[in-house]
Amino acid sequence: MILDIETRPESGFSEAWLPLLQSAADAAEHVEGVSVRTAVHLLITNDQEIHTINKAYREIDRATDVLSFPTVSYPSGTHAGTAPGLLEQEYDPDEGAACLGDIIISMDHVRSQALEYGHSLERELCYLLVHGLFHLFGYDHMQEDEKRAMREMEEKTLAEIQVREYDQDVLIAKAKEALTFSYSPYSLYRVGACLLGKSGKMYTGCNIESASYGATNCAERTALFKAVSEGEREFVAIAVATEKFLGWPCGICRQALYEFAPDLQVIVACGDLVDTASLRELLPHGFGAAPDVLGRE
Repeated sequence: MILDIETRPESGFSEAWLPLLQSAADAAEHVEGVSVRTAVHLLITNDQEIHTINKAYREIDRATDVLSFPTVSYPSGTHAGTAPGLLEQEYDPDEGAACLGDIIISMDHVRSQALEYGHSLERELCYLLVHGLFHLFGYDHMQEDEKRAMREMEEKTLAEIQVREYDQDVLIAKAKEALTFSYSPYSLYRVGACLLGKSGKMYTGCNIESASYGATNCAERTALFKAVSEGEREFVAIAVATEKFLGWPCGICRQALYEFAPDLQVIVACGDLVDTASLRELLPHGFGAAPDVLGRE
């Protein structure tokens, strides 16, 4: 599938996610069994623009997570995989493919829903793309049986690309537990962290202060150094727990984490307050090691 991706600068979309979105699109096409070369236009934007589009084209006066505008009208009981003739009617010689329509995704909703459901930004972004694609393939969820069939196809697609999910509450709970071991007699500012490796293993750490001050180590780096010393090199998310206010990682910790995981999801928690952001948002224009230095292909 040709995935023509347009992004708005204000959306906060990371170009590092482009290969993952292409993999999701190709997987959806494979799961559906599409035999015709296809193309889809994807716009990544924010709540403000998707609200405007909703109001103009759907008479819905609010932002939503994803919109789909298909070009193909499928007869009842048929979908893209069983109707190659319909797809061929949408052939665009400039694209060299059958154009199936447009998908619009709000990154604001991606972030809020990832936080609400306790999984990664990557998983939520891929799910919304896949959901939009199956609408373009002729699926709907107005009736219970249709909804069940569409959901089954979506889950098959996500399983094929193996987008990692995780329980955010577990990471936060372990970070809060690590906080209790903090050695902070000088600042009286206790911090705990829980770092999730790509392997699925979790590494905890707390801040450890020193009378010399300069030798103090933050909770985030304590967890990171523990993980790296045990052979882990790739990471999915980190939760940071504090007691007085939401505590985002300091600049040194952001740089240390960026070395290994530029697309890390950062979760901060204080009591019942929780917020999240990608490491790229926290450290724009960051730099790190080349992949071969970390032993990746």
